[in-house]
Amino acid sequence: MENLRISKTKYSLEVNLDAERGMMEMSGSSYPENAVDFFQPIFDWLKEYVSEAKINLVMNTRFDYLNTSSIKCVFDILEILENYSKNGGDVQVNWYYEEDDEDILEMGKEFAEDIELPIHFRMYHDYPRHSGDKL
Repeated sequence: MENLRISKTKYSLEVNLDAERGMMEMSGSSYPENAVDFFQPIFDWLKEYVSEAKINLVMNTRFDYLNTSSIKCVFDILEILENYSKNGGDVQVNWYYEEDDEDILEMGKEFAEDIELPIHFRMYHDYPRHSGDKL
């Protein structure tokens, strides 16, 4: 399975999906013109990963801002991970936030209330120093 890398732009997230290591990393702000078009390759990659992979998956997020349609897409990603977990997959979600960013923290807490998947809340200074490091 191929890895997927999407470079950050002014309007979209940086995304690194590493099948070999079982890592998903998304960071930055997301307010693309069409969020579904932006997130579709991520959905496709993730659906293939959970149908083929039998290893754990760690998702690290460092969001600065998500518009409404991006929030919906992130929720859809979490639902895919929730189903993978319910079917025996090992999933860890790390939700990183700036110490004073109550909006991003609250968004993560709302997601945690709506899905049956533990989300670990961590401040940015706890983010792995090297991309791909597992916590």
